Amino acid sequence: MFDVIKGKGSRPLVAALAVDMLGSGLFMPISLLYFTAVTQLPLTTVGLLLSVATISTLPVPIFIGYLVDKWNARNVVLIAQAVQAVGFAAYGWVSGPVTMLVVVVVVAVGQRIFWSSFFTVVAGLAEAGEESRRNDQRFALVGMVQAAGTGLGALISGLAVVDASVGTYQLVAYANAVSFALSALLMFRVPLAKKSSGTKEKAVGGYGVLLRDRPYLLLIGANTVFALCSVMVGIAVPVYLVKGLPGMGWLVGPLLAVNTLLLATGQGVVVKLARPLTRVRAMAVAGGLWVVWSVGFAFALDVPQVVLVPYLLVSVAFYAAAELLHAPVSNALAAAAAPEHVRGRYLAMFQYCFTVANIVAPTFFTALYAQGPALPWIVLGALAAVATIAMRLLEKRLPTDEPAEALATS
Repeated sequence: MFDVIKGKGSRPLVAALAVDMLGSGLFMPISLLYFTAVTQLPLTTVGLLLSVATISTLPVPIFIGYLVDKWNARNVVLIAQAVQAVGFAAYGWVSGPVTMLVVVVVVAVGQRIFWSSFFTVVAGLAEAGEESRRNDQRFALVGMVQAAGTGLGALISGLAVVDASVGTYQLVAYANAVSFALSALLMFRVPLAKKSSGTKEKAVGGYGVLLRDRPYLLLIGANTVFALCSVMVGIAVPVYLVKGLPGMGWLVGPLLAVNTLLLATGQGVVVKLARPLTRVRAMAVAGGLWVVWSVGFAFALDVPQVVLVPYLLVSVAFYAAAELLHAPVSNALAAAAAPEHVRGRYLAMFQYCFTVANIVAPTFFTALYAQGPALPWIVLGALAAVATIAMRLLEKRLPTDEPAEALATS
């Protein structure tokens, strides 16, 4: 199915991402535990410092998008991996709030550089004369590797949590530093993207080009809502099942595990099934599925206990289908709708969808939940419906592809 991996540069890119995500997955479950163990700071202080580090990196994509267009996306990704490797190698230096803030800012900047440039590298792997919808397949493969690597790393990291010693936590941090260094070495084998022979424009006009592109700005707005739907599964679902639906707390682990498994294995199949649709319509379908999921969770409070488990499983199936469709198609659409000479800037700004969603989601959920457990889902469903309508309005305004024939058998 994924014959795109045979293309030039695809294998080292996939290998580099797999190593990166494995290392990130290793450290993710112990990130808070690490700093509370080595600094003796309270959990609330550690959380605050991590949030400050994340917020401080918000301007980074603006500069990185310019750098990608001016230089080359692959080289920017190499810088990102080097910065993160140095940052995690310095974790052993952390002893208090100041040193902690310094190293987490370095790592956060590296992460922001990576995600602001990586998808431009993926889009740049398209070969001359290639059927353009093959990029959907590339983004699906990247998404599967990302989910599988992170999930496997988190699973292995469970051993470190059981041991719970500072030495073990530091060993995991150093292993993550090595993973970024190895990922950078693998990225050296990814060829530099070449400009299309038909593209003679230079990366001029700055971000003014994007700010005048109203259809693309509407795409960013609609996708920010979809990104909010996406992150809510990890932030809101556990709280809702534990506190809003008594007796359902045991279902949190299995639901999240199944969701990760589907993302790691199912994106390719869903992308193939969606090929009769344009990318814009596929995004609208994903939005509709999220509306059904949100409404389903809102009404779960009134579902009899005897059928509540299968009801929740069916509801989550709508979420999973939306996520499987949205994850690869949204990135492929963002790349296809961006003028090539400023693609780096466009895709860097598109990543703000997910940044904003991750910042807003905790407050969005907790503030609405305080007014009633069903309210976050009702509001989320309404927002998803508006975003879905917006996508339909973009049908003829965004550069997109006609429905494609089924993939040739690989």
